[in-house]
Amino acid sequence: MKTADSFWIKIIYIVSVIISGAVAFLILGPRPEGVNGSLDVSLLPRVNATINAITTLLLVVGYFLIINKKRRFHKNVMLSSFAMSGAFLVSYIIYHWYKSGPKTYTGDFTSLYYFILITHIILAAAIIPLALLTLYRGWTDNLKLHRKIAKITLPLWLYVSVTGVAIYLMLY
Repeated sequence: MKTADSFWIKIIYIVSVIISGAVAFLILGPRPEGVNGSLDVSLLPRVNATINAITTLLLVVGYFLIINKKRRFHKNVMLSSFAMSGAFLVSYIIYHWYKSGPKTYTGDFTSLYYFILITHIILAAAIIPLALLTLYRGWTDNLKLHRKIAKITLPLWLYVSVTGVAIYLMLY
């Protein structure tokens, strides 16, 4: 492994741990007095589900572009998909900062809901370094390693984005 690769891979893992820790803290951790409810964030779950749906669409389009050898378009669509995931993360963090704790599921499919939720959470944490590493490999034109990791990243990222929409539909 090249020195530059080693450096950036370490950065990817550090950033991934920081993001996962920040999200966990924002959902489960304490808030300063008066923050909860001080901003109306009631629209953000719908925004987040929409962003997840757009991400899903972009991932599928990106996949079809690359299998049709439209590399430049694939790259642009995948960067857009990554940007949408970044927008989701910002919106999600804002929502959970101003809204204390996760919403309680009250539907009839509790076991299914918790299976989807738990696998979604685990894979959402895993997708952070996978997506960053896949993006890095593509950005640096290390196409052999990019293809290898993309075969893992794509189905997991699709699962996370689709189940994000499913969780929204089950909660709201």
